[in-house]
Amino acid sequence: MNRRALLGIVGAFLLLTAVLRVWVAVNDRAYRAPVYSTQVQPVPREQGIADQQKAAEAKAKAKKYEAPTYRQFPFVGSRVAIWVVAELHLMFAAFVLAVPMFAFIIEVIGYATGDKRYDRLAFEFTKLLSTSFSFTASFGGFLTFMLIALYPAFTNYLMEVFSPTFLPYVLLFFAEAGCLYSYYYGWGKFHPLVHLALGLAINVVGTLIMFIANAWASFMMTPQGISDSGALVDLYAAFDNFTWMPINIHRFIGNIAFGGSVAAAYAAWKFLHAETDEQRAHYDWMGYVGNFVAISAFLPLPFAGYYLAAEIYAYNQALGIMMMGGAFSWLFIIQAVLIGNLFLAANYYLWLGMGRVEGVQAYQKYVKYLLAAIAVCFAVWATPHSLIATTAEIRAMGGTLHPMLGYLGVMSAKNTAVNVLILTTYVSFLFYRRTGKRPTVSWAKLGNLVQFLIFAASTAIVIFYGIYGYFVEAAVRIAFSVPQVLSVLVAMVLMTVIDIFLMRGAHATGETHWGKIPAVSQYVLIFIAVTFTWLMGLMGYVRSGLRQHWHVYGVLVDSSPDAFTPTLGFAANVVSVCVILFFALIAFVFWLASLHDKRDWGTTQSDEPAHGGHAPKRVSAGS
Repeated sequence: MNRRALLGIVGAFLLLTAVLRVWVAVNDRAYRAPVYSTQVQPVPREQGIADQQKAAEAKAKAKKYEAPTYRQFPFVGSRVAIWVVAELHLMFAAFVLAVPMFAFIIEVIGYATGDKRYDRLAFEFTKLLSTSFSFTASFGGFLTFMLIALYPAFTNYLMEVFSPTFLPYVLLFFAEAGCLYSYYYGWGKFHPLVHLALGLAINVVGTLIMFIANAWASFMMTPQGISDSGALVDLYAAFDNFTWMPINIHRFIGNIAFGGSVAAAYAAWKFLHAETDEQRAHYDWMGYVGNFVAISAFLPLPFAGYYLAAEIYAYNQALGIMMMGGAFSWLFIIQAVLIGNLFLAANYYLWLGMGRVEGVQAYQKYVKYLLAAIAVCFAVWATPHSLIATTAEIRAMGGTLHPMLGYLGVMSAKNTAVNVLILTTYVSFLFYRRTGKRPTVSWAKLGNLVQFLIFAASTAIVIFYGIYGYFVEAAVRIAFSVPQVLSVLVAMVLMTVIDIFLMRGAHATGETHWGKIPAVSQYVLIFIAVTFTWLMGLMGYVRSGLRQHWHVYGVLVDSSPDAFTPTLGFAANVVSVCVILFFALIAFVFWLASLHDKRDWGTTQSDEPAHGGHAPKRVSAGS
């Protein structure tokens, strides 16, 4: 190939190369529609958060399950939530336990005497039970779920100790429900003796339920039957611990007093809304019976409280000292004020009730002396041991104890005051019982003299031991409460027995006008019910608060954020809220019970049944 041909080939190759290079450069600069990616690239911060979430998810999947010890309830905290629900459950449970007791007793009296008034009254009380029992069960279930959810470790421990008692408890609860609804809906449908047997069964089963539940609560304060590590060793010992029987007795009596006061408040509410004299007469009598039951149970209640306090001292002196002389001592001043108000209100109601009866003048002249005795005892009972005073006042007194009033703040003075209060209230009841009657037995003057001597001897014994208690050591002083209590109980029993025979066949000097009582008396009944309820809540706080930072005293420590002893003001606020909620709910119960006496919608008065919506006709004992 010659040189010219070779140069032509090389030149053509270079030209082609230059053309391709120009084309590529022009093509790179040409416009093209943008291509958008469907995946948005995160900014660095978002990428970091996503990586943390993935790491947390991976850690959560790898984490082993551990049972929580506590959970928190929003806003009010777990303890306050449990406190309110448990308090409402116990209030309704006390009411449901107490009302069948005196409804059964009233029905027995009606069956024995053939008096239809008692049968109607018993049915009137029983009408309050149906809804109240439902509230009791609902709050009980609510409390159980809240304990499992908020305090799982503590609840699991109680289950480990008392699990053998759960099945009998549930079975008894079903038995109570069956007996209660059969008793209520079977009124007038069964033979009277069968119906009375159902009433007795309600009371027996309800008491057994209370005994089982009290074992759980008392074990938390005075645990027994367990090893040093808290493991169950003896179920019977855990059940029958130091405070189990005292709490059983105290609650049994207290529930009757509480239930009677609430039933009397219902009668007062119906009295104030009554439209006829017949209705006012009936509800006046119903309120009297309810209040009589409440006060009859209230009189021995302080003695049951002494028994409970003595057992707490026996179990652990530190608990007893803290209860009466430590963090909770000022609450007993509030308790004293409430109890004094109860005594004053109960006596005032009896004095007003004496106005129903003609021929009351013979006893009215003694009322001023009874009032003076109550006022003095009330003042002594409410006097604190140490006063809250300024620095200047403390210097002037020479210490926190007042030079004179300080002597009234110790147990010797308190025991003396409350026993004299009980005796005074009992005398007011005797005067009420005798109003409008004149004994006809030949030994009437002797009987009155013997009663007065018994009263004077009992009062002298109480005052003697009260004064002597200042000259002995504390252990002996506490033991003096036993003869004081026994002297009062023996005096009331002996005076009652004498009075029954003394007034047998008594001549009526005047007629009793039921319903002819001032309206203020009905507000007194409502006041007594509210005071009873508030007192029950505050004393329940003392019993539970003694455990301080323990779920089970000395065994299971409370390590939750709520592990502190509430102040008196905080506890009073919580209890007051519980009292308001309870009476709001019990007002709903009253309203439902009152619907029983209203006409059906669309009917007239002529369409009503002959019994007017009250208890069906019963076969009397003499039929």
